[in-house]
Amino acid sequence: MAKTPASSIDKDKYVADYAPLVKRIAYHLMARLPSSVQVDDLIQAGLIGLLDAVKNYDGSQGAQFESYATQRIRGSMLDELREADWLPRNARKNCRQVESAIGAMQQRLGRQPSEQEVADSLNVPLDRYQGMLQDARGCQLLYYEDFHDEGAEDFFDHFRSEGQVSPLDILQDERFRGVLAKAIEALPEREKLVMGLYYEQELNLKEIGQILGVSESRVCQLHSQAVARLRGGLREWTE
Repeated sequence: MAKTPASSIDKDKYVADYAPLVKRIAYHLMARLPSSVQVDDLIQAGLIGLLDAVKNYDGSQGAQFESYATQRIRGSMLDELREADWLPRNARKNCRQVESAIGAMQQRLGRQPSEQEVADSLNVPLDRYQGMLQDARGCQLLYYEDFHDEGAEDFFDHFRSEGQVSPLDILQDERFRGVLAKAIEALPEREKLVMGLYYEQELNLKEIGQILGVSESRVCQLHSQAVARLRGGLREWTE
């Protein structure tokens, strides 16, 4: 069955109906991006993705439009990020320092270190450490499906060296998933709640902040620290 092009009226209706979806995806994605990225730029890129979704949507393939549009919108935002220098060098540095410190302390203490303990191990004041968490928010994993285009190199294959196990193989390993589940369960309660609200409920930073009674920046710090704890605890799988 051939795809039936949408009329201009249909297109306008789709854009109007799904414009809030663009904003929701943009604000949700901001939790994993540095403060240098402007949400308005993501929204503009997302609207281009939405228009592209409306133009190319083929309902005969069985996909729900919202699911199809979500991938197109997010993909357009990621294309915009890839074209810009969106992750400053100091963000990468802070990310590595925080993860290394947390990983080392997890092994030494046999438990999750507190923020003050991590700050002390880095020889920085607590507020400086929290600032490093804020800066490190750009060092987050994104969505696999958004990096997998037909005819293009698989995103995970790009990071596989000859003779090494690919990141996708690791994700599909049941043992890894078991260890990851235990690591998530071992997170401090507040950080575990942030992760659940963000990844399961798909709330943005402002919405999570309202639930916890803290600022958006504090939610961002808690999210970055939770990710750093998980990565620090799973280094044997990722190095």
